[in-house]
Order: sequence, then structure tokens, then C-alpha cells
Amino acid sequence: MTTLSIESATEQVAAVFQRNGCAEENARSVARALVTAEADGLKGHGLSRIPTYLAMLRNGKINGQARPTATRPRSGVLAIDAALGFAYPALDLATAELPRIAAEQGVAVAPIWRSNHCGAAGLPCEALARQGLVAILFANTPGGIAPWGGRTPVFGTNPIAFAAPLEGREPAVVDLALSKVARGPIVAARQRGEQIPEGWALDSEGKPTTDPARAIEGTMVPLGDAKGAALAFMVEVLAACLTGANLAFEASSFLDGEGPPPATGQLFLAIDPAAFGNGRFGERMAALAHAIEAQPGARLPGARRLANRARALQDGIAIPAEIQAIIKAT
Repeated sequence: MTTLSIESATEQVAAVFQRNGCAEENARSVARALVTAEADGLKGHGLSRIPTYLAMLRNGKINGQARPTATRPRSGVLAIDAALGFAYPALDLATAELPRIAAEQGVAVAPIWRSNHCGAAGLPCEALARQGLVAILFANTPGGIAPWGGRTPVFGTNPIAFAAPLEGREPAVVDLALSKVARGPIVAARQRGEQIPEGWALDSEGKPTTDPARAIEGTMVPLGDAKGAALAFMVEVLAACLTGANLAFEASSFLDGEGPPPATGQLFLAIDPAAFGNGRFGERMAALAHAIEAQPGARLPGARRLANRARALQDGIAIPAEIQAIIKAT
């Protein structure tokens, strides 16, 4: 293992992506997202993604030079074309523009299409919460979950993320996939040659498996069984049907360089609490947080990742040997 500061790791990862065909701004956006996810302990969306991202870049599955563009079809809507590039620059654009629109309209929404893997979806929500907004992000992903009772993937693992501000302290952040676990940890287990726990995934025949390779070929077990499959349907409508993106079963994999761009979608909402006319949001949030934290052993959503990030800021992050080799070689 090599230990690097977050700043140094971001610089090195950005340099790798620039050398492999990314515009400088795109490379930095990707590097910030991956390194922050790694620092937060979300390793399935962190540095383990570098090999597959590079494969997609080299094979034209991601356009590293793409610049997202935005239009305003309605006063509260910022419609973003990610231009078959990385999702992160498109999310950066939304994060920069949505606060102004939300201040004007009370609620602002950014449909994003022709996009790609959005990584740790809580991060852009957190960025808006730090500006006093409530944020929700829905994303569809390539097929990974079968409809309840079926065997063929129709929905992705379709993450939902949420963040809300708390006065004088860090935001509360929710970030979850609608499978029992996100696919990232399974990809990471395959890279490390490790087994996965039973109950995470089914093989292509619909049987439980602990082999990450068979899991990737098969389907993910939805969170909450039938209820999770229903939520995955809901996210598919919001992130693909509303945005005009590819449906999960039309999208190519995020996990290799094969095939055309996935062209998936995200729907990103920003809500200004000041627009709701009661002036009690901060006080109500403080009361809710107190009711949770007053119970021994309970914590607010996102507290663990923020603690991990604080340690990483102080101690740096450990770069696995195989990732350090890629950074040096490419």
C-alpha cells in the first residue's frame, strides 16, 4: 500500500485520466469523485473504478472530451445533455446551477441524459445541502435486478441519494442502491479474488451465489425483495423515462469497455426550504436530529462516511498496490 494525501491522490488520478484522453476539467471532476468516495470508505465507487473507466475511455464507451450542455425548457428545469461523457461533469454543472434556480422557483430539477455511472450519488446531494438546500438524486443503471418473480434484469440497481442541511454542522446524507448491496463491492471482490456473502446476488439461473463473477453475470437481490423491485421500477421511470435516457435493459455495462455508451440518466432535484412559508425547517431538522442522536448507538445517515473522510484528511488514503501500478503505468 501507498498512502497519499487526498490532494495528492486527486492530482495523480486526474493525471491518469488526462493521459488517457480526458479533457483537464473532466479528469479533475472524475478524480475528485473517485478520491472522495475512497476517503468516505465507499470503495466500490472509489479507486477500484479506475480500470473499468479507463477501459471505457479507450474503447470510446465514454467520450473523455465531452462537455455537458444545458437548456431551460421550463423555468424550474435545467435539462442537461451529458454528451456520452462521464456523469460527474454533468452533475457538477447541475450542482453549480440548481441553487440559483431553486432560489427563484423554490424547487429546481435537472434531468440528465446520455450519461454514465454517477458513483457515490450522495456527494452531489451533499454539495447542495451545504448551500442550504434539500437534494434528491435518482439514477438508473444497466440491468441488474429482475422484476419480482422474474429472472431477466429489467431494472438497474438504481441508487437513490438524499441530503438535508443541519444548521451549524455537517449535512445528513442518505445514499443507497436498491439491491441489497451496490454492484461496486461485488466488482471490488472480483478484483481481489474474494467471495461475496450469500444473499447478495443470484447467478444467471436464478440461484444464490457467492462467486462475484457469477453474480455479475446474473442478477442482484433487490433490497426488501418485492418492495425493492417496485422502488427500482419507480427510479427507472424518474431517471430514464422522464429524462429520455436508455432504460436499464437497453444500457451497456458500466463494468467493461465493451459495446456502445450506456447513455443512462439521472434526475437531480434541489428544494429551497425557505420557499415553503413556515420558516421552521432548521428548527424541525434540529429536533429530528436530536431525537435520533439521543439514543445510544444511533447516528444520523452519513455520519460514518463523514468520520471516514475526516480521518482521511488527516492521515491520507491507502492506495492499493494494483491501483498504484495503474497510476504509474498509464
